[in-house]
Amino acid sequence: MLERHEMEAFLAVASELHFGRAAEQIGVSPARVSQAIQKVERRIGAPLFERTSRRVGLTPLGARLYAEVRPLYDGIQAALDRARDAAHGVGGTLRLGIMGALGHLILDVIDAFTDRHPECEVQIREIHFSDPFGALRAGEIDVAVVWLPVREPDLRVGPVVVREGNVLAVSSRHRLAGRETVSLEDIADERVIGVDRPEVPEYWEIAHAPRHTRSGRAIPRGDRATTFQEILAAVVTGPEVSFVSEHAKDFYVRPGITYIPISDAAPIRWGLVWRGAGELHRVRAFAEAAEAVSLAKGIPQE
Repeated sequence: MLERHEMEAFLAVASELHFGRAAEQIGVSPARVSQAIQKVERRIGAPLFERTSRRVGLTPLGARLYAEVRPLYDGIQAALDRARDAAHGVGGTLRLGIMGALGHLILDVIDAFTDRHPECEVQIREIHFSDPFGALRAGEIDVAVVWLPVREPDLRVGPVVVREGNVLAVSSRHRLAGRETVSLEDIADERVIGVDRPEVPEYWEIAHAPRHTRSGRAIPRGDRATTFQEILAAVVTGPEVSFVSEHAKDFYVRPGITYIPISDAAPIRWGLVWRGAGELHRVRAFAEAAEAVSLAKGIPQE
């Protein structure tokens, strides 16, 4: 019989294939994870992982155990969450991190959640693209809405709640301002406002602001910004431009700024993200409400 901490350690290492990231996921030290795995292997009588100096992999026995245990563990966790909700309801305060005006686009999600759980208050907290995950990791918010993908081992990703176009913000005096659409090839001739902070993973920034065109041409970066207001101020004075989400043209109408759809840019997907360790049942309830709304609206999840 596996103890809970041993099962969590096994599942974390099996999913991450990295002891350090597994430790971050469940909120313990790598040494504790290693000790737990050794106990499980001794109890079973065979190795579950192949370890080298460069990689960690599942043995065939480990892969079979993971495939059988994972759905059982998830089912137990879901049952416990439902039991807690039935016993106590979902109450308290849910602190929701939002970038800029995106809260307007998920009012239906918030309404669906509060209809289901009227005893739980939703508080909106602003977060910025220059530090998308800091407030989550610091415990200042419970769940955030950020653009995807998110590939952080200590964070869990929930449903996509908004899918929208990627547009280019330019000065109304810019040479592209009169265009109905632009392509990434057009943008390769410009300098794009970027973000250069250690808190921002490169893959995450690139998902919103590509660094290359489809043909492989580099899209150069110009000045750096840490808030959306800084981006707007830089754009209006020109000559630099910026990738922005489509909702900016409705909520950030500014004299001197023009928004142009980008014909060949991938859509922006916004999804829920929360801490993997110590997951709150009200966070899970919010994700379930969001999933139901997204399903009803036909928002693709991939």
